[in-house]
Amino acid sequence: MNRYPRDLTGYGATPPTVTWPGGAKIAVQIVLNYEEGGENNILHGDAASEAFLSEITGAAPWPGQRHWNMESIYEYGARAGFWRVHRLLKDLPVTVYGVATALARAPAQVAAMKASGWEIASHGLKWVEHKDMDPEQERAQIREAIQLHTEVTGSAPRGWYTGRCSMNTVDLAAEEADLAYIADSYADDLPYWIRAGGKDQLIVPYTMDCNDMRFAIQAGYTNGDQFESYLKDSFDMLYAEGEAGHPAILSIGLHCRLIGRPGRAMALKRALEHFRKHEGVWFATREQIADHWAQQHPPAAQRRPSEMDRDSFVAAFGGIFEHSPWIAEGAHALELGPTHDNAAGVHNALCRIFRGASEAQRLSVLTAHPDLAGKLAAAGKLTAESTAEQAGAGLDLLTDAERATFQKLNAQYVARHGFPFIIAVKDNTKATILDAFHRRIENDRETEFAEACRQVERIAELRLIEKLGA
Repeated sequence: MNRYPRDLTGYGATPPTVTWPGGAKIAVQIVLNYEEGGENNILHGDAASEAFLSEITGAAPWPGQRHWNMESIYEYGARAGFWRVHRLLKDLPVTVYGVATALARAPAQVAAMKASGWEIASHGLKWVEHKDMDPEQERAQIREAIQLHTEVTGSAPRGWYTGRCSMNTVDLAAEEADLAYIADSYADDLPYWIRAGGKDQLIVPYTMDCNDMRFAIQAGYTNGDQFESYLKDSFDMLYAEGEAGHPAILSIGLHCRLIGRPGRAMALKRALEHFRKHEGVWFATREQIADHWAQQHPPAAQRRPSEMDRDSFVAAFGGIFEHSPWIAEGAHALELGPTHDNAAGVHNALCRIFRGASEAQRLSVLTAHPDLAGKLAAAGKLTAESTAEQAGAGLDLLTDAERATFQKLNAQYVARHGFPFIIAVKDNTKATILDAFHRRIENDRETEFAEACRQVERIAELRLIEKLGA
């Protein structure tokens, strides 16, 4: 099957109804990345020194050598930065992304995290790139990370974030661990479910924008005021959306060696004071958010259209366009994916085939539709969809005079245009249908053919919403 694995739709215009604990208008989730002592270093068996996210502009790896300046910057995060941030955040729920080898070299910091009740999620075995790892090598590292994490903290991680991940990371983490969530995504402001590792896996997306890493890249923050302002603006926007009935998550990413510097820590302090001035703010760990979401919004147990084989897809959607299964057959061959696993997605795929068909093929779809309140309806020979639709508009309860009027108009319309009068009856009443009948019967054939095609597409849309939900 020709399938595109990315979901470019998500919740779209109709996000789920979110109810945070206590009716909160916003969830604020703070992550502290603990990487110091787990970065690239030949002391750790790596081929070169670290070159990522430091104060050294344009840093490059030193193959086979230790990098004194780089090491001392990371050491600042462990020796001073962590403790400054801990003093700021110790009374708040915080999630630590802990690199397992870094945690193993930080017993005092781990004790402080646990004393504050912070969640310690896994940040992998080492703070290194995974993109070129063989899948089995990465799997082995995930297993080792979980074992070491459990030994150091006393419990297995329930959250996972690799960060410098590969295309295999999410599947491998889902397979190897019983995780409440994986955070290797930046795709949304709300959690969402995916299929990973052969099961439903909750994703709680992370952030690259509300993240102090931008102090360490060229297109980033140069002073604390910029970070503070961006955090406040992000909070204010999401808070207003929450007041309007669409609560979401403000995710904030911090690093000991970056935000732990005094000038940046003060910016964080001011931003936190701004958050605390508002009512209805839920400060939470990612684990708390994941557990709440799983309870309130469990994964939907339904067959995904993009995963259906051809026969199943045609059986499910072959009747959406009246008596025209060839449209579903053509749609199944398109580049479908998760973004099509909803009424709008399937409708778009079906309509592409219908719109790309010849005029003769489209005419065959029009002529497959029954007359409104015609002989097939009287004989009970309509499809189940057409029967329900006509009944919904009251066309099954016509008086003899009304039925005679419909039959007369049907005959005049077909004689003039060569196909039955088609209208999305679910959008109409008996009166508006008759009004449209009288109005449209006088159109030229080209205008009416186009209008009938639009109505066929609308009927298909309504049928799919009935079948799959809005």
